[in-house]
Amino acid sequence: MRLQGKVAVVTGGGAGMGFAVARAYAREGARVVIAEINDDDGTAAVNAIRAGGGEAIFCRTDVAEAQSVAAMAAQAVAHWGTVDILYNNAAVQLVGQDARAHELREEVWDRTYNVNIRGLWLCAKYVIPILLERGGGSIINVASPTGLVGCAPGFTAYSSSKGAVYGLTRVMAADYARDRIRVNALVPGPIATPLTKELFSDPATREGLVNAVPLGRIGQPEDVVGLA
Repeated sequence: MRLQGKVAVVTGGGAGMGFAVARAYAREGARVVIAEINDDDGTAAVNAIRAGGGEAIFCRTDVAEAQSVAAMAAQAVAHWGTVDILYNNAAVQLVGQDARAHELREEVWDRTYNVNIRGLWLCAKYVIPILLERGGGSIINVASPTGLVGCAPGFTAYSSSKGAVYGLTRVMAADYARDRIRVNALVPGPIATPLTKELFSDPATREGLVNAVPLGRIGQPEDVVGLA
């Protein structure tokens, strides 16, 4: 098992891509921290991993709140002793609220950036000291093609926040390379998850996304596992 003896923190690990990756990590021998804001999803994810013979704990985490993230990192160390991998997956896409720039409400912009960028940075801020003490590790930030080419019309906050993930990833990769901390961005196409369910419910939007994918279908969470 490739990750035997490793400890992985997966934010947003209770459902969708986060859960698929967390379960795959556990199958490869990692001990997993499910950092998830939804209690039911987090508990169910841990139970599923344990039922499959893996090791996992649930830590309720609001990635937009520094105190919550700090507590999660401390709990990971208290329970498993260290952290080797941070999979920065937690994000929001406020379908029906996101809009074109002049129509976008400030609170929608703030919520999107608080989770998608502030949250990603906070998790790195509190986990990197553990990786430094460990002598290295890996951080994977989940980005999106929409950060480069835009999304369906009217997703100003989401698309621009995902664009910011690229910049933050590049800076962190350069800053910590000599510390043996690898920082990469994983860029999945359209994936069927609870986050995208409402977006894909519009037939025209779904058709446009499918037509843009060479495989001719919407991806499944398990499709990203080999990349993580």
